[in-house]
Parts: sequence; C-alpha cells; structure tokens
Amino acid sequence: MKLAVVGATGLVGQEVLRILEERSFPFDELLPVASARSIGKKITCKGKEFEVIGMEAAVALKPEVAIFSAGGGTSLEWAPKFAEVGTIVIDNSSAWRMDPTKKLVVPEINGKLIGADDKIIANPNCSTIQMVLALAPLHERYQMKRIVVSTYQSVTGTGKEAVDQMMAERAGQKVKKVYPHPIDMNALPHIDVFQPNGYTKEEMKMVNETKKILGDDAVKLTATCVRIPAVGGHAEAVNVEFENDFEVEEVKSILANTEGVELQDDPQNNVYPMPILSHGKDEVFVGRIRRDETQEKTLNLWIVADNLRKGAATNAVQIAEYVASHVLVY
Repeated sequence: MKLAVVGATGLVGQEVLRILEERSFPFDELLPVASARSIGKKITCKGKEFEVIGMEAAVALKPEVAIFSAGGGTSLEWAPKFAEVGTIVIDNSSAWRMDPTKKLVVPEINGKLIGADDKIIANPNCSTIQMVLALAPLHERYQMKRIVVSTYQSVTGTGKEAVDQMMAERAGQKVKKVYPHPIDMNALPHIDVFQPNGYTKEEMKMVNETKKILGDDAVKLTATCVRIPAVGGHAEAVNVEFENDFEVEEVKSILANTEGVELQDDPQNNVYPMPILSHGKDEVFVGRIRRDETQEKTLNLWIVADNLRKGAATNAVQIAEYVASHVLVY
C-alpha cells in the first residue's frame, strides 16, 4: 500500500509519522508531502529515510490512503484531487467535518460506518474526540440530555509558534505572537474566532461534532474553551445530565471497560488525570467522577488526553487502520 502523509513536517504530521512507526502500520511506500518550501527535505520513519514531495507529485502517484494534517484551506483544495484518483483521504482539519456527505469518525464509536464509497473521511476536533470517547458508553447506558463542558487546552493545539511564544515569554524574550495576549502564566478564554452568537468556533465545533458523531441531535451541549500554558494535552471539566439515573460505581465500571479509556480515579491518593501524565499516550484518561449534588441524574467528570495523539494523529491512524483492514481490497 502506498500511503501519503500530507503536512508531514508539521506538529501533527510528525506525530502521525511516529504513530505509524509505533503501530507498525502496513504501508509498502510512504509519501511525505508538504508545502513548496519543504520539498526535498528528508524525514525518517521505520528506520528509513524518505524525501518530502509536493502535492502534484503525490496526486500523480495515486496513493491508496492520504492522511491530511495541513489545514482547512489545503484540504478543501487538495482532498478532492486525491479522491478523484481513488485515494481515501483522512482529514484532520475542520474542512469536511460538518459536510453531511462525509463521515466524522472516532473508530471506537462509529468506525463501522466507513464504507468503500467514503473517499474523504473527517477526523473530529481534538477536544471533541476525548469527550465523546468517554461519554459515548454512558450515553448508550443512561441517555444523555445535556452536557456542560469547560476545556483547558494545551498551546500545542495551536501549533509550534504558540509553543515558541509561551517559552519565549517564560524566558523574557521577544517573539512573534500568535495569541492576542500573553499565554504564559495566563488563561485565554478564546480559542479560534468568535462567532456572531458570542461563542468561539472551537466551542461550536464541540456542540455540532458531538451530535454528529453520536448520531443524536437531541443532546444539548454548551461549551467554554480556554487556552492554558500547558504542553502535555487538553483537559475538560464535564457536567452531564442523563435521562436515566446511575450509580457512580457502575459509571466507573463502564469507563474502566471502555476501549481507549483509562480510569484514574483515586482522589484520596491524589490520583486523577493531568495533561503532564497524558503526554505521549493514546488513551483518554477519566477521573474525579462524582454525582452533581445540585441536580438529579447529573454527573461530573474530568477528562484528559494528549491532543496531538488521540486528539489528532492517533485517531487518524486508527481510521487508516480500519480502512486498510476493512475497505481496501488487494
């Protein structure tokens, strides 16, 4: 199989390459693809060196699968061109997520929806992926009515320049700013652009994508997304109201037995999920599980995951694994 990684030199693209190697993804030929300024650079994967090529060259080589991590504009322009030559595109940007003709996939939840006709498959937003992976089995058991989520998101979600800004501020150096305010020793209630309704685009992504992945428009969701000076991953405080009542111990048991979820819930011994502990891991970590004492049938959870891995690269590679084993025929 010929596999293209589009945006191979970026933060998520580099993580994709690492995960392909870790999971021994079965490609025969790797095509690292990037913008014109990176063509000719060398990258390493599985102990071999590969030369970065441009978009036109990659399309001409007709890869079976292309994992895109190059931004919405690039995806809108180039994903259809890859699809036209028969490539199955797995896209990390927001370009196709809410397109009614495209599947929005978290493999553990709805991977089985992928079929041979799906030439462009959307990877959800990082903060949405970790939340729905933890909540989907609870929704199936208790039927969610309403979700209130506040996120605490790593600067890595913005990219390398954001990490550079934080570290430069920490060192007292001048640097190009990607945020409108200092990020070090601060918290910015501002991720992506503000919409006419007063919410940010990131907050509305969580609302709309959650409903699409779960296949349930009846679930109500409201979000506040905050950028914090952390590097390891995203954290979320989630308050969820159910149609049916629950026992906290049963909730813990369900989560402990959910694929891709790891329970870390022993507050008496200071055991709970934290970004610094999720860094470099693929699991979604859940803890601080407790009943909301102000309202019936309502639960509080704390959910943490590495946003570059399960929140982006790992989920995309897992989709590619499903495609390779269930869709492609040799």
